[in-house]
Amino acid sequence: MRKRLYRVLVALIGALMVLLVGTPGAAQATETPPPDATAIQVTLQDQANKDAEGNPKPVPGVTLEVTKDGKKAGEGVTDAQGVATIVVEELGEYVVTLDEKTLPSGTVLDENTKDEATVQVRFQGPNNRAIFPIGVTAGEQSSFTRDLAKNLRAGILFALVLALAGLGFNLVFGTTGLSNFAQGELITFGAVMAWTFDQIFKTGGLATVSVILAGIVAVILGGVGGYLQDKVVWAPLRHRGTGLIAMMIVSIGLSIFLRYLFQYFFSSSTRAFSQYTQQVREQHWYYLGFAMAEREAVIVVISVITIVAVCVWLSKSRMGKAMRAVSDNPALAASSGLRVDSVITYAWVIGGALTALSGVLYALRASEINTFMGMRILLVVLAAVTLGGLGTVWGALVGSLVIGLVYELGPMFGVPTSIKEVGPLLIMIVILLVRPQGILGRKERLG
Repeated sequence: MRKRLYRVLVALIGALMVLLVGTPGAAQATETPPPDATAIQVTLQDQANKDAEGNPKPVPGVTLEVTKDGKKAGEGVTDAQGVATIVVEELGEYVVTLDEKTLPSGTVLDENTKDEATVQVRFQGPNNRAIFPIGVTAGEQSSFTRDLAKNLRAGILFALVLALAGLGFNLVFGTTGLSNFAQGELITFGAVMAWTFDQIFKTGGLATVSVILAGIVAVILGGVGGYLQDKVVWAPLRHRGTGLIAMMIVSIGLSIFLRYLFQYFFSSSTRAFSQYTQQVREQHWYYLGFAMAEREAVIVVISVITIVAVCVWLSKSRMGKAMRAVSDNPALAASSGLRVDSVITYAWVIGGALTALSGVLYALRASEINTFMGMRILLVVLAAVTLGGLGTVWGALVGSLVIGLVYELGPMFGVPTSIKEVGPLLIMIVILLVRPQGILGRKERLG
């Protein structure tokens, strides 16, 4: 009898230990997901509780649940750094819900802070989103002035990217009269080449500078691509006397061909650079009261230096003056002894390099690369150069600034984020009704 009781007691103790170890919420070792796993990475910080250096302290031990289409897709708990990485099976839209009961004692969500947020998982790897501002008062969390400053910064960044692509477009249009609808694919080409060489340099032991080196290679390849385009496609059509309408249709066909060629080799997946992305917590710098992330500062510096250099080169160099002469009157430039074909080839090379650089910086800004990114902003680029004045360098800059600001400020005034392109297009239509040649264009360029 005693042996039976002893055995029953041992069995009960063993069962109790199993239950305790396997009970959800008990202390368990959290497995670290593989670095290439598709995951949602949430960072929780208490803005009302900061350390001596002014950095908000992490909030550990908080449970987060991820759902997709109403079904549970994963769960995680923030670690000592306040970070929870929740692996998901596929790309798409997810809802992250914070369990308020697991917040540390004395920590509560502000009345204006929701306990759930929607996250778009757009690329493979950890998709970082710091989505729950704990300890932030309503005034700190959102204000018109703060949102205006944020959107102005985003608008200027987008305008600089558009300006580079617009410069490339107008160099070609000014010297040839061709509206190149393959411009969007040249933007994609720059981004895809930069990502490809980033992966090569990263695995070759150059991880710290892989994106910079890859960007330089992509710009060089963009120039080479412009040269090959002119020699293989456009120069033969010009020599045959092909009309501009027919050449424009050829550019549309070339655009479609390049788009699906990229998709065949690159696939339709969305990817990201190994550096300067939103996957990691970014260090912010402050300029004239504006908070600017490191990658945003890189975009501004590179864009401004490039735009200034191109403008000075066009106004001071011999080739720049030749391009302007061909743009004004190709027949007169040819009769004056200029080799028009050589000038046009230079325009394609410089235009291709500028457009590739625009693609690299656009990918840095958006923190994602896919084969349809150029197609999505082609209409915005065309709106910028048309608004500023087709074929004019300064017109590309002015038009890009207007379109970039309207594009990012539109959502503040009721334009849905999903159709932000509507605002710039409406502005372009209104201005062209008053001034058909564009802001800085000349009337003789039309008709």
